[in-house]
Amino acid sequence: MAELNIKQLKELQHEFLMQYPKGFADPEMEKVAKRHRMDKMVELVHESFSEQACSNIHVTADNMVKVVSRSSMVSMFEKPKFRDFVKSLNENDKAFMVEALIQMLHGKQQLGFEAMVDLLKTQKLAKWSLITIIPAYYKPTKEVFVKPTTAKDIIRHFAIEDLVYKPAPTWEFYRGYRSMINKAKKNLDKNLSPSNAAFTGFLMMTVKK
Repeated sequence: MAELNIKQLKELQHEFLMQYPKGFADPEMEKVAKRHRMDKMVELVHESFSEQACSNIHVTADNMVKVVSRSSMVSMFEKPKFRDFVKSLNENDKAFMVEALIQMLHGKQQLGFEAMVDLLKTQKLAKWSLITIIPAYYKPTKEVFVKPTTAKDIIRHFAIEDLVYKPAPTWEFYRGYRSMINKAKKNLDKNLSPSNAAFTGFLMMTVKK
């Protein structure tokens, strides 16, 4: 499995903490965090996609649109496309989409991930952001939000060879990227990883310099 070089990570941490001594608890970074409303989004996702809440297919599908629409991490171009896609689904496809999400959050994760990719692929909407956004809010310290530019920058900066980014979402890449991020954060200050989205944000801000 791919791993990030600890020495390079420590260098990035040093740079970041020189500017923001308390990491994401620093007043300047808290201003940035407020724009993302992470706590509120996590709360909304927990309420919307518990196993009990997912029993109503139509409500769950509407909640998926609501989360995507409110997320600061999904691009403005993808939000209306996803909304219109969900509206266009027939009863069976809507049930398939909700079942895929249930598997991603509560069951056989790979099965759900690949089913969601297959469904969104039918309308060219199998985007990393749409596939990974809800799990990233549901389990913010375990799952990862895959932002293409950030993922590519991290892989390039650390010269990772055994993890190859591709625009089409695959379980293999997701699992490898998630493992890499979860291992990396263990070596650094806890204030850099209140969530995995924050931790990849820290990497995004530092590897680009």
